[in-house]
Amino acid sequence: MKKERTLIIFTPGFPANEADTFTPPQQVFVKALKHAHPDLNIVVLALQYPYFSKIYQCYGVTVISFGSAVGGKLHSVYTGLRVWLTLKRLYKKHHIIGLLSFWLGKPAFIGSKFAKKYKLKHYTWILGQDAKTGNKYVNRIKPEGNELIALSDFIKREFTRNYGIAPQHLIPVGIDTALFSNDATIKNIDVFGAGSLIPLKQYDVFLEVVSKLKTQFPDIKAAIAGTGPQLKQLQQMIKTLGLENNVTLMNWVSYTEVLATMQRTKVFLHPSSYEGFGAVCLEALYAGAKVISFVKPMDAAIPNWHIVGDKHEMTAMALEILCDKSLSYQPLLPYKIEDNVKLMMELFE
Repeated sequence: MKKERTLIIFTPGFPANEADTFTPPQQVFVKALKHAHPDLNIVVLALQYPYFSKIYQCYGVTVISFGSAVGGKLHSVYTGLRVWLTLKRLYKKHHIIGLLSFWLGKPAFIGSKFAKKYKLKHYTWILGQDAKTGNKYVNRIKPEGNELIALSDFIKREFTRNYGIAPQHLIPVGIDTALFSNDATIKNIDVFGAGSLIPLKQYDVFLEVVSKLKTQFPDIKAAIAGTGPQLKQLQQMIKTLGLENNVTLMNWVSYTEVLATMQRTKVFLHPSSYEGFGAVCLEALYAGAKVISFVKPMDAAIPNWHIVGDKHEMTAMALEILCDKSLSYQPLLPYKIEDNVKLMMELFE
């Protein structure tokens, strides 16, 4: 009996169902991959999230989750063993064309070892902080450059600088344009940000910029979607800066609501100090907003995406945009998810 062509994808987390927006960029990629290759059997192994062990279907792909509310080293070892045994069963039953790991971490370590043992193709997609120094799995895996995919030019340089290994492939992030409304929207939000409220994302800088802009636009309307450990600190900062009538902390809101808010936005401010390639910025561009950030993901300039060096330049750029009444806010799509899927599948042919 002919075995089914199967691609195995390793990831720390994957949505528990189609309504779950956990890891949206990876969710979007897998969904697009299945749409482009309906005859390809895709099996996703999710090691940490969802927090249950189960086999289920999501977007037409099979997801095998190994998550649990219980953590610790013993559980980690047990999970690794279960993943390995699952891989052996899949290998016997299917014709595996290769393995793809999201992030260079434990899933990539397991995938790499299994691929070498059974002489299979294995690629690791370096997606963000796994390119920073201190990643113990780089030394444990000892990957070759031709086994690595960088999410952006920035990630490629960062990983090469930190580990002396240059990823030979580059595939950027993509977005699902079908999630955006086609209805005309009024741009009634001046400045918007979205992300985890953690020090890395620097939403204190966001508030400082809005505070400066308020001197020119007393009625400026700004909002931040997201939650995290810095929520109370930011709430206090809003009071200190007198921005209670200008800034709304939306806390956690649905992915759909974030995209809808982007479509009402003029300036999307992304003050993160480190970013592999923020899909949120691409979403903001497609929503018709102008993006301002500190980190430049690609060497080639992206229209409507302004890179600045510090919070003073960020303020000046936002002020320039808000003062220009002649600007149009049209959707922009620098990278199509279909093209990214094509580039990825070429590696496994």
